[in-house]
Amino acid sequence: MTDRWGVVAKRAENLVPGVPYVRGWAQARRSAGALAEQLTGLGLESDFPGLTADVNVTGDGLVRLGSIRPEAAMVLAELITSGLAAETASHVDTTAEGAMAARRSPSAA
Repeated sequence: MTDRWGVVAKRAENLVPGVPYVRGWAQARRSAGALAEQLTGLGLESDFPGLTADVNVTGDGLVRLGSIRPEAAMVLAELITSGLAAETASHVDTTAEGAMAARRSPSAA
């Protein structure tokens, strides 16, 4: 999926027989749709007008965010950070609860 610099390969403009473009594009379409649904739920759909599914020259699906304002990028970064923090806190809480339950359990001795 990446070129020699670790950047996404060029989009497919001239199709080559034998490359599974449809499979990659369909996966990208599902992912773009899921992201669009979440952005719409947050009232951010207008900040990502270029959100589309695409495919590269090797048939890998791509989700393009398009050009977005710096403020939209900042909001997206904050949402990702908040989600990761919540997930980490949930994992820590679950781990702590399991450790306390093991200490209370008579079979743990």
